[in-house]
Amino acid sequence: MKVVICAGIHDLHLTQALITAFESSFTSLSQLKETGNLLVYSPPYPYLSLSAVGILQFLHDRLGSSKTAPPLIFLGFSAGVVGALGAAWGWQLMGGKVRAAIAVDGWGVPLFTNFPCYRLSHDYFTHWSSALLGESNDSFYADPPVEHLLLWRSLPTITGWWVHSDESHAQHRTYLTAAEFLSMLLKRHRNEG
Repeated sequence: MKVVICAGIHDLHLTQALITAFESSFTSLSQLKETGNLLVYSPPYPYLSLSAVGILQFLHDRLGSSKTAPPLIFLGFSAGVVGALGAAWGWQLMGGKVRAAIAVDGWGVPLFTNFPCYRLSHDYFTHWSSALLGESNDSFYADPPVEHLLLWRSLPTITGWWVHSDESHAQHRTYLTAAEFLSMLLKRHRNEG
């Protein structure tokens, strides 16, 4: 499994801060980086984070054929969620395997897919209003609320609610960090067939 990080329209140092902070807190991302299973899409122009075609070209340059490549998890932030979801659909249409997509503050981006999708939001309003465009059985929102960019840069220090539904669609909430939520999702999809 490989994780593809698709950042938004912001300074690249924020994404590097995310990776560094996450590595020091949880081993799952460190292991992915050490084994070459973490791919970071860093386009030359920030607006290209919206480009599914650009992300697909990046993946083909790194992995070759989608049909022989390992399964992917897409992790998008802000505007990068648009490119990440488009690329996930495209990768799947070309015969690739997509295990999941994780949208970090992808407000206004619909999550209607045939693969698992999850949302992390910087506040309750974003969580609630984004759910109108597709919700999953598992999502996270920061509580207390944080600034948009802080969620991406500081996942290990952001606390909030993991909202999860059981088989009867009853919702349950668990208080944890955003990094713990993300780590749980990566572990869940790591060993799928």
